[in-house]
Amino acid sequence: MTTAMTRRLLAPIAGLLLAASLNLHAADATPMAEDPVVEARLVTISEELRCLVCQNESLAASRAELANDLREEVRKLIHQGKSDADIRDYLVARYGDFVLYRPPVKPTTWLLWFGPFALLAGGAVGLIAYLRRRAGKVDAPDLTADQRAAAEALLGTDSSQRPKNDA
Repeated sequence: MTTAMTRRLLAPIAGLLLAASLNLHAADATPMAEDPVVEARLVTISEELRCLVCQNESLAASRAELANDLREEVRKLIHQGKSDADIRDYLVARYGDFVLYRPPVKPTTWLLWFGPFALLAGGAVGLIAYLRRRAGKVDAPDLTADQRAAAEALLGTDSSQRPKNDA
């Protein structure tokens, strides 16, 4: 088979595969709500909430099935006339403070808020202690008078300015 014949045969197959892949991606699009005000409010609320499946994405960005269900539940609550605070309170009562991206500062969340700073401070204290212990253990090597004079000549220092190291 020549290259030209291969291209003529593969071109229609590639076109069909491309068309099929475009149709697959079209299914991911979510329809807009009938009311743009409700949809805008849903987006505002769901950006402050954490997806319980993904845990590192907001509810607005997540494509998990549970996230879709929670967005539908928030839509229903908006249609019922609930305020944003009421909706957040409902979800916190149901799923706990973990559902919020910015949980409140209270005794049960102190570790979440202050734990990273405590670990950082503990690491800094440990590093300083380690470096101080290490600095105390560094001893000057035992050099003969000739070796010391050669080193001082290389460094350009005068041995009369420094105290002698009696070893």
